[in-house]
Amino acid sequence: MQIIPAIDIINGKCVRLTKGDFTKQKIYNENPLDAAKTFEDAGLQRLHIVDLDGAKAGSIQNLSVLESIASNTKLVIDFGGGVKNIDDVSNVFNAGASIVTLGSFAVRSPEIVEEWLMEFGADKILIGADVLDEKIKISGWIEDGGITVFEFIGKMLALGAQKIFCTDISKDGVMQGPSIELYQKIMKKFPSIHLIASGGVSKMEDLIKLKNIGCSGVIIGKAIYEGKIPLNTLGNFMNSVTE
Repeated sequence: MQIIPAIDIINGKCVRLTKGDFTKQKIYNENPLDAAKTFEDAGLQRLHIVDLDGAKAGSIQNLSVLESIASNTKLVIDFGGGVKNIDDVSNVFNAGASIVTLGSFAVRSPEIVEEWLMEFGADKILIGADVLDEKIKISGWIEDGGITVFEFIGKMLALGAQKIFCTDISKDGVMQGPSIELYQKIMKKFPSIHLIASGGVSKMEDLIKLKNIGCSGVIIGKAIYEGKIPLNTLGNFMNSVTE
């Protein structure tokens, strides 16, 4: 199971929101590159970057942050937020990301996502399923996507997607434990899925539970920034998983 630290960007700074609420943001680092280097120094290899400004505006706003991190670390980066056309995808890859993340866009334009999956390969596209009460939310989690998480994931897998990360909005940023039952339901329905959990992780026991139920990865944000899970502990956990 991959440990994937998260960097959420607003105005070029590393922040975290609570349940996606832009009015409840906390700045953790003025320079996201410093945070990324700290993750790399701890032995982590992946990074999840969300351009929150881009997600809100509907167009990429913080590509320079991606460029800075990609050119100064060896982290394997997925980047999303505001990606809406083929030029955006190319720009994200050219800026150094290995994977493009698609959330609201995948809900609205599945036929284009299918084209990109064919053109770039399923290993280059990470689909984001943002969920509240098992229903998909879009546009910064404020609009109803009109589809359940199970319908959405089924559609994406049918189009050729392989990697899905699922965020339970009710768990995001509150550090009260991940949505184990939801992830179990998803994996029971789609046993071949490469599922990455997101939201709610607050302690090492959460990681062990997610690993035991079969999650392929877990995205962690606030628990790292708040010191609930020390980075060296995550590095040791990764080593124990890969040995």
